Amino acid sequence: MKQIVDFDYLEGFAAGDAQVVTEVLALFQGQAEIWRGKLASPDAGWQDLVHTIKGASRGIGAHALGDLAEQAEAGDAGMAPQVRAALDETVAEIEGYLSRIGGG
Repeated sequence: MKQIVDFDYLEGFAAGDAQVVTEVLALFQGQAEIWRGKLASPDAGWQDLVHTIKGASRGIGAHALGDLAEQAEAGDAGMAPQVRAALDETVAEIEGYLSRIGGG
């Protein structure tokens, strides 16, 4: 199975502090809910939205989502369904990870 989020990257960045990792991922999940709604009907702020998703994704080790968001940032809002699908996959993997470590 393809790894969507590099949790080792995040754990290393957080110096192995599980509480920090859990908090960062919870913040990402909360933002993802907002982004999902905006991706459902992208507007003139499209590029700002995917720029934000790009940075946040790369910050937690979700490099594939970050790369897709970077492509979308250079493209148009027609990529919104792809970004939303990748965001959903990322959030699902985060939920599974948090359940495994007891943080979800």
